[in-house]
Amino acid sequence: SAILELEKTNILSRFTRNEFCLESKSTIGVEFATRTLQVEGKTVKAQIWDTAGQERYRAITSAHYRGAVGALMVYDITKRQTFDNVQRWLRELRDHADSNIVIMMAGNKSDLNHLRAVTEEDGQALAEREGLSFLETSALEATNIEKAFQTILTEIYHIISKKALAAQEAAASTAIPGQGTTINVTDTSGNTKRGCCST
Repeated sequence: SAILELEKTNILSRFTRNEFCLESKSTIGVEFATRTLQVEGKTVKAQIWDTAGQERYRAITSAHYRGAVGALMVYDITKRQTFDNVQRWLRELRDHADSNIVIMMAGNKSDLNHLRAVTEEDGQALAEREGLSFLETSALEATNIEKAFQTILTEIYHIISKKALAAQEAAASTAIPGQGTTINVTDTSGNTKRGCCST
């Protein structure tokens, strides 16, 4: 829906440019922005894709799931239908993305509590059932936007660091001589053979 489009677009512009626009246009196909930030003392450049939510762009957006290392699934807490659609989007994401993808669910517009159609408990319960991280956010007030992206990026950083470490260990254990590996050859038998005819 176009409403959900504005949620994602405003979250992205708040995180990458610290901007909020009440009259954002719906995403056409796929748009992206980047931001460089610190994750556990390391500089990380995040490339964040804003995929269109409308049905007619589905083929384009599902192609962008491949190779993605993280996803933020956004619904509008004032529109129940956007929450009800989360599981469909989640299925699609899991069908097309890498099995190790880090997924977080965000209920946006927490500043409009008086218009709430989805309780925070409902959001938390769905996230727990699906094994997702969860936060309520407000792009308007910049509430939890930074925290949501930091959470996802930290988890991604841990996964990538573990993979890199495992690859280094695997490479070290299969190293061939002549590549800095020393092999000591010693005679462990302890006795020297004598010729058969010795006196």
